[in-house]
Amino acid sequence: MVSRFALTASFVALLLSPATGFAGSRGPLQIIVSKDQQSLVVYDGDAVIATSPVSTGKAGHATPTGIFSILEKRRHHKSNIYSNAPMPFMQRLTWSGIALHGSNHVPDYPASHGCVRLPSAFAASLYKMTERGVHVLISDRQISPAEVKSALLFRPVPVNIQPPLSDVPLRPAISQAGDTPVVVAMREPTGGAGTSRSMEEPIRILITRSDARDTMREVQTSLEFLGYAPGSIDGHAGTATTAALRAFQTGEGLESDGKLTPELTDKLLRKAGRTPPQNGKILVRQGFKPLFEAGLTIDKSEEALGTHFLQFRHNEEEGAEGKWFGVSLENHLPASMKKRLGISIEADPFAYNGIQRTLARMTISDDVRKRVEGLLAEGSSLSIADTESGLETGQGTDFITVTRSRPGD
Repeated sequence: MVSRFALTASFVALLLSPATGFAGSRGPLQIIVSKDQQSLVVYDGDAVIATSPVSTGKAGHATPTGIFSILEKRRHHKSNIYSNAPMPFMQRLTWSGIALHGSNHVPDYPASHGCVRLPSAFAASLYKMTERGVHVLISDRQISPAEVKSALLFRPVPVNIQPPLSDVPLRPAISQAGDTPVVVAMREPTGGAGTSRSMEEPIRILITRSDARDTMREVQTSLEFLGYAPGSIDGHAGTATTAALRAFQTGEGLESDGKLTPELTDKLLRKAGRTPPQNGKILVRQGFKPLFEAGLTIDKSEEALGTHFLQFRHNEEEGAEGKWFGVSLENHLPASMKKRLGISIEADPFAYNGIQRTLARMTISDDVRKRVEGLLAEGSSLSIADTESGLETGQGTDFITVTRSRPGD
């Protein structure tokens, strides 16, 4: 384990360095917490900005691992769960109660009730340098970002070119945010290649596998197109959808049982002139709200995608195309989930060029690429996972991916 003296000395040295100190950060930051090392590291691209010891959740109150972002910031906050315990300089990661916050008790072992405790002075300094939307990755092992190059990665379009929007085959996002206004912090102009785009809000991208809900939405859309009444096109087979399926079966001279089989799905989609959904999808959010989603194709679907996170930097140092920096996280899917997803080959989070090999298995249409690249701004991020974000992703969040430890760890 990294000694607390080493972490403190490193943090002090970084603060004193004019090139990498808090006030001189050059681009979008990301924060990585290691539960094994009980440490926190702040990165600017692949450069270390600051480090600190932390205390994560103790036995019975484990801190979840995965990809998060700062949802809310409060200088003075008290726990809603644990007897109004003070949580100064609180930076919320989930609406279910996980946060970064300051504490006067940060031992070199897990000691919290799930949050990530920071030394008080460091918590105050970190609070000043972050904004809502800054990504926080929590991992069992120590991980660090490195530049990733791939032909599939998105690049910004020149600012004087407007990408076509009308011909892009997009679907509305599944979980639409409500009408409640969300205040979003904007990034100040940084100059260089991205100056005219720098005030645009970064987008959040998730690439994952399609599932039964996506097929059901295609079925509902087809039923509606053919004049049946499937109810809400939400991917859930409610009573209205079942009734519409029965009506379609009756009209086609089939047994009217309302059961959706692969054969019935194929017949229905062909009748409506639609093609089966692709085996992958890309979802996009901006300002903590869903924008759109579209299909993509994943080659070698029997191989797990793994769990990866990449962040885009675009300033004079990165040039006109910018750079992507990425990390891979351990994520051990249950056997039942792998069977449901058709995964027979697990992902190796430590494989050389693992992110590049995963990206090389994907095919995205030109129209969808143009739509995404027309929105790309510095600080945009891309998450890749075999399963879509769970219950933590919702109104007022970015994509949250909670990873699973190996059984017994």
